[in-house]
Amino acid sequence: MAANGSKNPTRKQLIVSILCKHLSLDHKDFSSNAAEKDIKTLYSDILKSSGKSSNDEVMKWMEFAESFPADSKACFDVLIKLNEELATKSVLLGNGLRTSEADVIVFSAVHSFVVGLANLDQGKMPHVMRWMDYIQSKEALGDLFGKISLEKPGFEPPLHGAKSAVDSNAKKTVQSTNNAEKSEVPSNLKSGDAKKGDTALQEKKKSVETEAVDKDKTKKAVGAKEAGQEKKKSSETAAVDKDKELSVSLLNIQVGLIRKAWKHPSADSLLVEEIDVGEAKLRQVVSGLAKYCNPDDLTNRRVALITNVKPGKLRDVMSEGLVLCASNEDHTNVEPLLPPEGAKIGERISFSGIDGKPEDVLNPKKKQLEKITPNLFTDDKGVATFKGIPFMTSAGPCTSSIPKASIK
Repeated sequence: MAANGSKNPTRKQLIVSILCKHLSLDHKDFSSNAAEKDIKTLYSDILKSSGKSSNDEVMKWMEFAESFPADSKACFDVLIKLNEELATKSVLLGNGLRTSEADVIVFSAVHSFVVGLANLDQGKMPHVMRWMDYIQSKEALGDLFGKISLEKPGFEPPLHGAKSAVDSNAKKTVQSTNNAEKSEVPSNLKSGDAKKGDTALQEKKKSVETEAVDKDKTKKAVGAKEAGQEKKKSSETAAVDKDKELSVSLLNIQVGLIRKAWKHPSADSLLVEEIDVGEAKLRQVVSGLAKYCNPDDLTNRRVALITNVKPGKLRDVMSEGLVLCASNEDHTNVEPLLPPEGAKIGERISFSGIDGKPEDVLNPKKKQLEKITPNLFTDDKGVATFKGIPFMTSAGPCTSSIPKASIK
């Protein structure tokens, strides 16, 4: 990941300042002799003062930051590579619940170039811009760095209209009426022609009867053919209905923001969250995350929330949704899925090639959720998927720090 370029004392001061702010230390304790030491030594000194130990992954990103080029063209090329790095994860290091030293160090190195980018150039590196916006909002860096203005895509929440009425068409009853055509011998027939008239009448009657029999045979043949087609169509419809029953499109998965989280009053394994999904009222959700997450870490964190589960009480506390979480095989590591920072609150998570309107409320008796979740998992890069198709938002995929995890 290292980029080629010369070392910059000013950059070194910025790295020291942002690290100290991140670790709640006074940068003046380290700035006085910063010029005499290399950045790695300064980093070790800062970590020692904070009581933390060195990390090889952070050192890799430290090298990247220290060698970030000064030339505009070279800067742009390096940022495009960084954009590729961030395409499948929310932050450079860690699970995104907290920003890492690596994230703030690289932020300080690239900020001066990114802050001056035109909207057109910003659009060429959406993952970098999403990440920069997340770091500047999470760390409150206004006193050290100018705010980067980011042109975010607009989002209109879907309007749920009334269901279209389905008219049931009554079956048409076809009545076959065999009209016996009565032919009368004209009154002006002579008695000698009466026999001929009777013969003609008999021939006509026989012809009508034959035609009626032929029509009946044709009708039966058509009926048999239609019955076969109807049976085939019924079989195909059943297969489509079965596939639809297993489709993730039945779930209404929305980007939510946890505004507040606290421990359940009567269950040690549960947490209660108030989650914003762009509605007039926050949704209260009960999750089994108490053993894995601190309520403070969840506050102001984005999550993927199923909002069309049937509301119900969990240990006497009402729950109006389901937070989707990734879990390793033995369930010792569990964390909520993380939508990217640029994702709009309330937007519905989509799956490429899969369309369909979600159920208004999932029917517990049909066990729809139980049939769909076995097909939810993260790939080897931690991207959340349904049968390998990523959970997508307007700002990119939802992710987890746990690769090859089940999602429930």
